[in-house]
Amino acid sequence: MIFAGLEHMHKYCFIVTLGYLIVCQITRVYVFDYGMYSADFTGPMMVITQKITSMAFEIHDGLAKKESQLTPNQKYLAISRMPSLLEYLSYNCNFMGILAGPTCSYRDYMAFIEGTCYQARHQENANGKENGKFKQSEPSPKNDVISKLCTCAISLAVYLSLYKLLPVEYSIDDYFVKSTPLYLQVIYLYLAMLALRPKYYFVWTLADAINNAAGFGFNGYNKDGSPRWDLISNLRILDIEFATSFKLFLDNWNIQTALWLKRVCYERCPVNPTAATFLLSAMWHGVYPGYYLTFVTGIGMTMAARAVRHNIRPYFLVSDSHKLVYDVITWACTQVAISYTVVPFVLLAVGSSLKFYSSWYFFLHLLCLLVVLALPVKSKRRQAKEQQENQQKDSQSDPSTDSNCNQKDKTS
Repeated sequence: MIFAGLEHMHKYCFIVTLGYLIVCQITRVYVFDYGMYSADFTGPMMVITQKITSMAFEIHDGLAKKESQLTPNQKYLAISRMPSLLEYLSYNCNFMGILAGPTCSYRDYMAFIEGTCYQARHQENANGKENGKFKQSEPSPKNDVISKLCTCAISLAVYLSLYKLLPVEYSIDDYFVKSTPLYLQVIYLYLAMLALRPKYYFVWTLADAINNAAGFGFNGYNKDGSPRWDLISNLRILDIEFATSFKLFLDNWNIQTALWLKRVCYERCPVNPTAATFLLSAMWHGVYPGYYLTFVTGIGMTMAARAVRHNIRPYFLVSDSHKLVYDVITWACTQVAISYTVVPFVLLAVGSSLKFYSSWYFFLHLLCLLVVLALPVKSKRRQAKEQQENQQKDSQSDPSTDSNCNQKDKTS
């Protein structure tokens, strides 16, 4: 970061950190203990990889780009000076997030260290009230920390009670596949994944509580004047369990990693950003083949879900009853699709993953392919570009309708 030029520094940091992480993951998996997690020293490295690359891109945005080239979020996160060694090490290796994260932006971390994060968010409601009724309290994290620790205890109890009763590996058992009707296999798969998720709820909620207990994570006030401590929260459990679309599930699962992927890849990749983002996510998670099968499947699922939502959802918005029916159906489909997609992520090996998919005759893979071909949908970038071109054509064809502002812009 110091010796490379600002123009390409972010690219070098990205390649070196991700490459080093992959080398360490290959060593851990194929040299030390394949299929075991007893020596998983790469967990903290995955978090630090996110922080190093995020900082590099934010420095590049702040020092090597013009403001007009940045999105509003990139302007907010941009770093206008090179951090000192102490600031760099403090951001990457602070005790609160060294083991399990979650990742945060350098700007938010420095605001916490310098104590300005509370002042900035106090000024959002300068009168100290919300709707003139509730006074804002001092932003104490006590209640949120206690609530999150209770969530941790419940999640851990649920996971330890159920994960041995409903192992995912049983879904590829020969006797189970041959003797169990398909609908029962679907229900079992959903329940097995439901029993597995509390493990992640426990880890991420505990990490969030640790940061909050240290005073990090304040994010303004609720409408009733109570402080919010969700700035770096990594998941929203109810939104995950009741998600009605593939995108909604992903938006509420491992939130900070999703933001990292969006900021360093999706917003910057010129060609097929969705596929590139899923591929980067697979490489960052590790070198088990199951990860790549999961994220390749996720590309198809995302494209199919986007096509269905774009083409079919408008027909169900005519009334509340129709929308309720649509939400129930899409909730069931989303839970099945997520469970089907992440099985290789749990099984890890190629053989067992393909055995599972073949027992389902690759049904959802083929269905996604048919949906994408039958219901094409334009990308958001293409839609925005066409909308901009149409607006330019309209303004050129009928200049009399231009507002004074538009005429001034054209003149300038």
